[in-house]
Amino acid sequence: QVEVVESGGGLVQSGGSLTVTCTASGVTFSRYDMGWFRQTPEKDREFVGSITYNGRNTNYGASAKGRFTVAKDNTKSIMYLRMDNLEPDDTAIYYCALRYMSPVQTLYDAGEYDYWGQGTQVTVSS
Repeated sequence: QVEVVESGGGLVQSGGSLTVTCTASGVTFSRYDMGWFRQTPEKDREFVGSITYNGRNTNYGASAKGRFTVAKDNTKSIMYLRMDNLEPDDTAIYYCALRYMSPVQTLYDAGEYDYWGQGTQVTVSS
């Protein structure tokens, strides 16, 4: 059984930083491309960033570029999302997702993913 778990969310002040993590069990972690998405009640699920199975290539959504960093450690089966210079508009539930490795680079598409976590709440106060 596959289990995907996000952690590290919380309350942070505007301009601050936060790192959330994602672990997955029941899969060969090193064979999965991974992504971060976020969602609020007012907006559709939004692509935040992604990383290829081997950790070599990353991509970011427009709102994350220059502020967020995705990293993956296959030896520890963990993925990170480091968020700097946070703004109130970054407030959302952040979800981790996994897709079996593929040469097709469509990791911005939520429909491409095989497994999802339950999400972790990030709240940025002004």
